[in-house]
Amino acid sequence: MRASGVPRFNVLGVGVSALNLAQTTNLVVGVREKLQCGYITVTGVHGLIEAGDDPAFGRILNRAWLVTPDGMPLVWIGRACGHRAMTRVYGPDLMLAVCAAGRAVGLRHYFFGGAPGVAAALRNRLTARLPNLAIVGAFTPPFRPLDASEAAALRNDIARNRPDVVWVGLGTPKQERFMAEYAPQLDAGVLIGVGAAFDFHAGLKPQAPRWIQRSGLEWLFRMCSEPRRLGPRYLRNNPLFLSRLLLQATGRRKYPLE
Repeated sequence: MRASGVPRFNVLGVGVSALNLAQTTNLVVGVREKLQCGYITVTGVHGLIEAGDDPAFGRILNRAWLVTPDGMPLVWIGRACGHRAMTRVYGPDLMLAVCAAGRAVGLRHYFFGGAPGVAAALRNRLTARLPNLAIVGAFTPPFRPLDASEAAALRNDIARNRPDVVWVGLGTPKQERFMAEYAPQLDAGVLIGVGAAFDFHAGLKPQAPRWIQRSGLEWLFRMCSEPRRLGPRYLRNNPLFLSRLLLQATGRRKYPLE
């Protein structure tokens, strides 16, 4: 289910939501005491390439409540399409903004993902930074998909704690597939996939300086920080994104929204 009243623009067959960080924060805080509003994908170049390679994943993105522009290239494209008020809605920024704003209405938060110990470190750092933050639970999953007993334990824990926001930190595309499958099963308000935000806010990985983020070169900072893991991804995805975008812009290939 998509959020009503939020315009979208087509980037390689994915309907990206044309909004800014403040608008997104207000929409998320507005789910207080509502159930099963859907899921939010914080999507950049990596997600768009995954969607182009796997149509089923593209449908997962297009069925999201919101598809926020995680990378500066999507912001630049959106502004070129006339959405001048757009800003980047970066996963770590969204998490911090929602946690801060949600305190006024008692928004309840739950963490799903991260390696063992990450959720505890994340809770400690966020509550120290944001007094009165309501974190009601956490679940550290195995690296593999949940089995039946683990899925039941998660459903029961969510039902008992009734979080408004379930923050999912599994990385793309794993977190989006998880949210699409489990959002209809969980008694929560909204699920939001924020990737590496868990590690950033837990103090386990460095974030790029703001000027690097604004320049659209965060990928380079992250690749230099984790060359073995991220180098192959960026060296493949970035040229592929540009080539596919050129084909769409020139009309040589159609990317319809599904």
